[in-house]
Amino acid sequence: MVERVSVSDLPDTPNPTSGKKEVDEAVGAEAFGFNVYEVRPGEQIPWGYHSHPDHEELFYVLAGAIAVETEEGTVRAESGDAVFVAPGEKNRAHNDGDETARVLAVGAPKDADGAEIAEECPACGAVTGRTHEAVETADGEVYVLSCAACGAEVRRFGAGPDDD
Repeated sequence: MVERVSVSDLPDTPNPTSGKKEVDEAVGAEAFGFNVYEVRPGEQIPWGYHSHPDHEELFYVLAGAIAVETEEGTVRAESGDAVFVAPGEKNRAHNDGDETARVLAVGAPKDADGAEIAEECPACGAVTGRTHEAVETADGEVYVLSCAACGAEVRRFGAGPDDD
């Protein structure tokens, strides 16, 4: 099978960035994940400080810059740079610059991409994971993240706009 898609025609999926195109889903890729993000200043990839126990990640910056926070420190990546994150490594990428970044995120194996979020809950202070629920609203589907310890809602986001 050979499958072609126009990435710009793909719908945005709910996430904390201005845009996330799930290319792997569109072409039917089963062995690896492949997403294209548009990350405005101050936005983060993905849902929080996390790790994937059995999944590798690679961020490739097409335009702009991102900072990837890890347990060992922050790695800054600019256009043309790639950052590899090994399984089990806690990380969070965000745009700490002044211009929108475009980032490819590739991961494998795809079926092991479950993220373990470990962030402090603003309500109870515990460093816990998050549960998530997809909720239909008048503006479309949104994801609601809640603290695994106390159940407080800690974040809500929908699909990003298709504009700049």
